[in-house]
This record gives sequence, structure tokens and C-alpha cells, in this order.
Amino acid sequence: MDASELRALQAPIKDKYKSEPDAAVITLKANGSLDEGIACKVETGRAIELAGLHPASGGSGRELCSGDMLLEALVACAGVTLKAVATAIEIPLKSGKVSAEGDLDFRGTLGVDKDAPVGFREIRLRFDVETDAPQDKLDQLLKLTERYCVVYQTIKAGPKVDVSLRSV
Repeated sequence: MDASELRALQAPIKDKYKSEPDAAVITLKANGSLDEGIACKVETGRAIELAGLHPASGGSGRELCSGDMLLEALVACAGVTLKAVATAIEIPLKSGKVSAEGDLDFRGTLGVDKDAPVGFREIRLRFDVETDAPQDKLDQLLKLTERYCVVYQTIKAGPKVDVSLRSV
């Protein structure tokens, strides 16, 4: 897909959202069910995956770790966003890799140290691209990728989260 094809694809969508702002607000959903042991079956849309404890908190390592899944979601979103932006601003990419890594202190999640944070202390997202584009275009690519990546912006901004528990 080139820039003109991308613009043609997105133009009617953008026009609709300009004239009908409420149409742009979409609710994405994720569902899971509690499984045997300390695990949760997560419906991914393509399959059902089993998530469990990370080995650093007592897990077997056979189940998916939700922290890994968060980083994978960041890599997926950032990679798609980078490709879309590169296409839109006509930066040819020969190849590329996207990686994310994050540092966790498991003392927090295990309640070993009440001052230890629960969650990632730091996340590093990296793009390695093969291109002939000049550095100023790559700087623009990175800036726009950060701006439009939903998962990156969600992690960075920390949205309001409403949590509830009910007996059914």
C-alpha cells in the first residue's frame, strides 16, 4: 500500500468522524474466564489463551504472562502505527524490527515490600529500521508514531480506570 492508497482508504472514515464525532468513539472489549489453578482464559479474537503467574511470582511459565502481553500489545500497536505513518509520509522502509522491554520489581506484586511499585517501573520501546530516509524524516516518523500509537499513549497518559466486583 502506498500513501495515496492509504489516504483513499482513510478519507471517507476521516470525513465521517469530522461530521459525526460520536461515530469515532468505539468501545473495544476483552473478555476472560477464571480457570483452574491461578489462571485466566483470555479470548483474543483468534483463539483462547491461558494467562497465569509469571515464574518470578510462582508461575510455571507454561501460561502467558499479562506483563508480556502488555509489551506485545505495545509492540503490535507501535509497529502498525510506524508502518502507517511511514506510508503516509512516504518513507520507504526496507525492513524493521520493533521491541519493547520493561522492568518489574516483583516485591511489589508479591507484597514483600510495600514501598516497591506494582507494575512496570520503566518500559523501553525501540524501532530498528532499514531505510535510506534522512534523519530529519526519521525524527518526524518517530514523533508521529508516538503521537498516534494508541497503546503507547494509553500507557504514557494513564487513563482513568474504573474497577468493580460483583457477585452473580
